[in-house]
Amino acid sequence: MAATDTRAEVLMPKTRSTAAVARGKKEAEQRFKRAQRASILLKHVSDATRLQVILLLAEGERHVGDLSESLNQSQPAVSHHLALMRHGGIVVPRRQGKNNYYSLTETGEILAKVVRSMTS
Repeated sequence: MAATDTRAEVLMPKTRSTAAVARGKKEAEQRFKRAQRASILLKHVSDATRLQVILLLAEGERHVGDLSESLNQSQPAVSHHLALMRHGGIVVPRRQGKNNYYSLTETGEILAKVVRSMTS
């Protein structure tokens, strides 16, 4: 016990101010929202095919047919994966005539770096 402590200070636990409690709750809510967003994002990439798509698109924009060929999967299957990834903000389409070309968003680029670092 420090010389400046009074008996009451030692026996009574310190309580946080109302403002500190409110700040703590706000920070907890923000952490929870960030965790929820991360969880949703990770669900959109929790598939080996989608991870391969990320790695392929990290090399540059690709047509759905090119991706299908590279992945050895049907075009409808690849389109389904791309739709999920588009909904998750990982890829963005560019329409040219009847064709869609896909590229990574900024989030997708970050994920590509993470995937590469995990697999190298």
